[in-house]
Amino acid sequence: MTLLDGKATAKKHKARIAEETFALKAKGITPGLAVVIVGGDPASRQYVDNKKKDCAQCGIYSEEHALPGDCDQAHLLALLDGLNRRADIHGILVQLPLPKHLDEKRVLLAIDPAKDVDAFHPFNVGRIMIGDYDFAPCTPAGVMALLDEYDIPVEGKTCVVVGRSNIVGKPQAMLLLHRHGTVTLCHSRTRDLGALTRTADILVAAVGREGLITADMVKEGAAVVDVAMNRSAEGKWVGDVRFDEVAGKAAYLTPVPGGVGPMTRVMLLWNTLKAAKQRADQ
Repeated sequence: MTLLDGKATAKKHKARIAEETFALKAKGITPGLAVVIVGGDPASRQYVDNKKKDCAQCGIYSEEHALPGDCDQAHLLALLDGLNRRADIHGILVQLPLPKHLDEKRVLLAIDPAKDVDAFHPFNVGRIMIGDYDFAPCTPAGVMALLDEYDIPVEGKTCVVVGRSNIVGKPQAMLLLHRHGTVTLCHSRTRDLGALTRTADILVAAVGREGLITADMVKEGAAVVDVAMNRSAEGKWVGDVRFDEVAGKAAYLTPVPGGVGPMTRVMLLWNTLKAAKQRADQ
């Protein structure tokens, strides 16, 4: 079994991003990312801090806008409007989830699609659907980059995605489809899930349910990508896939943590760099 090492792969990508960022800076343009976080969710805080470190390592300018948990909608929308107008900010990311009193749909709609480096704006979602897009959501894009790194072909393969979220499952299915995979999209309520997952040459698990995917649900020699991050009863991070069981059956398998997570973060850097290049071309 080959481990799909997201940390090592992300390190390679960061080196290329740093090189391209340096070249863009030589032309007088520094890619800029603005991250907006509302409230003090510990997981969100850690993720934002990691993004700032990633940007610093690659020469990308980043700034954080931390708003209190009781921030009102008007204030948040005004902040986004200002960021949309700034020429030095090429990417805007609003850390999700937002507090329940805020309208997430309105917030995402308020981001300029050309700066929507998370690719959550409906305009960008529609472009992904038709296969003509600038930005792909970072986690699905990270999965595709990981498959590419290990020369795992998608064309003609049977691909099963377990999870139907707008952030991962649905766009993941579309990215695999655009690569000419034959895709089945499942979820936690799919009847006889194992009957479908056992057909998969490439299996992507993204439900958020610890231990959902067992060895008897995996095809011999499959590539298994575990997107989920669940906190176990012992306080450890685990995925949807029972790693020790599936490792004896899969040909390729991601660890949790250290698999898709680092790739998600590095795709955000690529999207920010691309947005800056597009602005430069304009």
